[in-house]
Amino acid sequence: MPLASAITQHAGERPHSTAFRMEGRGFTFGELAADACRILHAIERSATLATEQSVLSGRVRLIALETGNHPLFAAAIIAATSGGNCAALIDPHLPEQTRQRMKEKLRPEIVIRADGDLLYLDVPSTGQTRSLDAFDGSSPIRAGDAAEPFLVVFTSGTTGEPKAIIRDRRSWRRSLEIGQDFFGIGPGTTTFAPGPLAHGLTLYALAESLVAGAEFIGACHFEPRQALEIIGGARVKRLVLVPTMLRRLCEQAEGAALTSVEKVTVAGAKLTPTDRSAAARAFPAAEVIEYYGASELGFITVAGADDHHAPTAVGKAFPGVRLAILDDHGNSQPPGETGTIFVESALISAGYVANDDGVGFRRHGTLATVGDLGFLDEDGTLHLIGRAGGMVLSGGNNIYPSEVETAIVAAPGVRAVLVFDLDHPDLGSELVAVLQRNDDMFAREALERHLAAVLPRYKHPRKVWICREMPMTASGKVAAGQLRQWIAEENGALERLF
Repeated sequence: MPLASAITQHAGERPHSTAFRMEGRGFTFGELAADACRILHAIERSATLATEQSVLSGRVRLIALETGNHPLFAAAIIAATSGGNCAALIDPHLPEQTRQRMKEKLRPEIVIRADGDLLYLDVPSTGQTRSLDAFDGSSPIRAGDAAEPFLVVFTSGTTGEPKAIIRDRRSWRRSLEIGQDFFGIGPGTTTFAPGPLAHGLTLYALAESLVAGAEFIGACHFEPRQALEIIGGARVKRLVLVPTMLRRLCEQAEGAALTSVEKVTVAGAKLTPTDRSAAARAFPAAEVIEYYGASELGFITVAGADDHHAPTAVGKAFPGVRLAILDDHGNSQPPGETGTIFVESALISAGYVANDDGVGFRRHGTLATVGDLGFLDEDGTLHLIGRAGGMVLSGGNNIYPSEVETAIVAAPGVRAVLVFDLDHPDLGSELVAVLQRNDDMFAREALERHLAAVLPRYKHPRKVWICREMPMTASGKVAAGQLRQWIAEENGALERLF
């Protein structure tokens, strides 16, 4: 069911049921629908002032949401994706120059941003700005045409400039239908997802909760102790997290068991056996589900407790998804042979917009890829090896950092790791690693023995640093640029291991 239709239906049938909570503020479905209609009216009034069209060339009106995790975000995204509108999500935690380049690329008719409790609507083409409170009136939200573009999200930009990805309504609606059945979401499934709503994982959790008529709880900032209080106090049934958040929740739980949680959905990186053991102690009644996907492709694979959890395994095809491993000439690879991972499904995006370079996402007939490399087992389990273009050439050897990361994070006492290359005068590049350890379990000798057992010598990092606390991006990924900078300036945040 389209999001606007679902909100209208829930507001009519269950107007007093809680739909969305953020930082102590709660909104019923009736209040959420009313606020969405009020914001839509402000959008329509502001749009009459715009003198330039967006990059979408008038197909729909483009609304940039730069509010971050604001209490009015849910109402704003409903309004900004109502029929005839397309929302572009810009994370306000990104550097100002990066955000400015994103807006210059998209040229949105309207930008909605937050300043404290208030929302403001900017019209970039005229420089006019008005507070939401300055508008009186309401416009009905409505579903749009299935082929209409309605959402622009950005890649994380951890290895380059963020790329704009556009989705039409058909792929999103199909994804929600499949996900609701697969994850078993109903009106009583209270979800807590404290990540950035400008990113796909948390945004999708919000959308599927609202469509199902369920309560969604977010957070402006992730703080483990506060998060555990919310989970316990609200009797949360489902968590949607990146692995870093799950680890910190488990550490903060300190042996306490939160039995209300029935499902933990994790994406963004692979869980280690230690992560799964810690989750079983903190959330003993919960089924832990991992999925591997991409903003451009949607869900790709999913892995549950009974699936193969080898270091490189990322599960079997998500319902409705077909996997294919192709060589450089487009030929299918047999089980066990590495190639480029392609998918065929109804969840694939329309690709990049605004003249992005196209590196990563590409099509091959009905199949599409973002350039990830891997292989399939005989039983259909997908193994993720690395990404084309992410390969390091060191001393004439081809090395994929993600393969080395997978090996290191499985070593005793390693909590997180990032592997990358630095320039080297003789080798061309040298492989290095920065890791965060669990001090009670970590030993250098054990790490060296583990690497000797699982990797050939040429794949061992030549230099390793210890970081007390890995710097993270807003999406919960390790901040690679920050670590490179710390190495270059010999920052005290890093301790050289060898």
